Amino acid sequence: MSASGGALLVVGDVVTDVVARHRSPLAPATDTAAEIRTLPGGAGANAACWAARSGHEQVRLLGRVGADAAGWHERALRRAGVRPLLVPDEETATATVIALVDATSERTFLTDSGAALRLSPADWSARLLDGVARLHLSGYLFFAAPSRETARRALRDARAAGVPVSVDPASTGFLGRLGAERFLAAAKGAEVLLPNADEARALTGIAEPDSAAAELSRRFPLVVVTLGAAGAVVAEDGGVTARVAAPPVPPARRVDSTGAGDAFTGAFLAALLAGADPVRAAEAGCHAGAEAVTVVGGRPPDRT
Repeated sequence: MSASGGALLVVGDVVTDVVARHRSPLAPATDTAAEIRTLPGGAGANAACWAARSGHEQVRLLGRVGADAAGWHERALRRAGVRPLLVPDEETATATVIALVDATSERTFLTDSGAALRLSPADWSARLLDGVARLHLSGYLFFAAPSRETARRALRDARAAGVPVSVDPASTGFLGRLGAERFLAAAKGAEVLLPNADEARALTGIAEPDSAAAELSRRFPLVVVTLGAAGAVVAEDGGVTARVAAPPVPPARRVDSTGAGDAFTGAFLAALLAGADPVRAAEAGCHAGAEAVTVVGGRPPDRT
């Protein structure tokens, strides 16, 4: 199946984000002034929204959410141009993340995975791949047994259908608990791996991003390691093939780095679907990541 002219299906997490931006350091055992907003988020959902923002008109998202918040998340996805395929969970609340964002726009997450990691094999069907040109799996799925099996089945079915698959590792904290080899074994068969520098280091034990990218590209045909403001490294077949710069963002415009990696992923995949080569796709991803740090939360502004 051609990787162009069809839908992007994202399977991943849908999250309620509570973003707390504090200009001064956190003060233990007392109050710290902050600007606090509750927003829709989740790495998988964010990537889908950025793909739609980047111009791809057929973006679908499969995820599991608490029944009480399903309507709110569905409306937010539709406003962003994403077709939601949400599974309501009657027993567990929607995943929630508290994002603490400091004066430099760097963020620290407190995560309650909730319903997101309860996405089960029963929620998946190979029929979901009808009309799909690319499948993207959020790495968070790999960190719990039910959702990991769902991700593996989706990957298997996509390969059988000739649909290329991408995976982002998602979290160094969760990677550390799962183990690099277990993650790499579960993601085996994916065409594209999209780690950030810390995740690439965790997966390889190699500190230098170029070398880590090259090593990972011995396992996955295409690896793109994101470097934040420093851009991205593209590696294929065991070697680095390109280094892509990110557009500069003045410090005064940087408000929140939450979701910058998701923005890269969404724009990168949309560009591949439009026929771009990996370098041009990485450039598109870097531009989206630069835009993402200028908005609060992990998603682009709603379509008007």
